[in-house]
Amino acid sequence: MEQPLYFPTRVHLLVCTGPSCTRVGSRELFARVWKRLEDENIAYYSSGGNVRLTETGCLGACSFGPNMTCYYTENGALREAWYSSLDEDSFMNVARALQQGRPAPVEHRYDKR
Repeated sequence: MEQPLYFPTRVHLLVCTGPSCTRVGSRELFARVWKRLEDENIAYYSSGGNVRLTETGCLGACSFGPNMTCYYTENGALREAWYSSLDEDSFMNVARALQQGRPAPVEHRYDKR
């Protein structure tokens, strides 16, 4: 039996596309950063890439969108980071840092650090 393709993942980025975040441009942000992840070869299926990007429902910070949560490994442990009020550049800063194994950036982060 044929198996599905598997792409190793270091980072999983989930972008809120709930109603409040959509009103402030989260769907457009998702589309732009998807293209940039592909262009920079860090998307999970690209050469050298291991970052997954997924649309998700409400992340609970509705008045502060677009919002994103990240799941990543650090020192062998699963970690998370929560971000609000993202624009394309701040989103890509998070994606690049985590893909390269650097600490999660603090700019726009609102969870415990």
